Amino acid sequence: MENDIISEEILTGLTDSWDLNNYRIMRNERVYTKEQLLYKFTSLCAKSEYCIFDIRNKMVKLGVDNDIQEDVINYLVNERFIDETRFARLFIRNKSKYNKWGVQKIRQAFYAKHISPEIFEPLFDETEEIDYEDTLIGLLKNKIKNIKASNEYEKKGKLVRFALQRGFSMEQALKCSEFVIKNVDTEDS
Repeated sequence: MENDIISEEILTGLTDSWDLNNYRIMRNERVYTKEQLLYKFTSLCAKSEYCIFDIRNKMVKLGVDNDIQEDVINYLVNERFIDETRFARLFIRNKSKYNKWGVQKIRQAFYAKHISPEIFEPLFDETEEIDYEDTLIGLLKNKIKNIKASNEYEKKGKLVRFALQRGFSMEQALKCSEFVIKNVDTEDS
């Protein structure tokens, strides 16, 4: 609708925060106090793990000022509602176990969430390489059933590409795809 589109004339006229808050009220957007934001985000962080980047994005969507964002985030970090290391540990476990992601894809997700490598790199040492290879072998066994390839070379290429898209290393992709091709061929015979 044309009423939902914000014209530049309206935005340039909204210079102080009172006008901006009135504009939000006119558009039925809720204006939160700092105490309401603290309550809202402590409740949210008590239910599930979040990183600073996720909480900041939620506050930006609500239209919270930068100063208040910093105050709320500092409170959440100081009171340990947000802990980047705890979040990273759970994120690695959940993405590798349930989404069956490899290390590379998890690492990319951390970079997208602006989490420092000093936080998440040591956590990868806690997980064993064998777990990732077992996961990849299971994925490739399911994938090979749906691959239509004229020869073994083409089949292996498709399996390797699939493994790389899932975030596994080239070494793991080659090793596991060769293993799966060899074992599936012997099972079919």
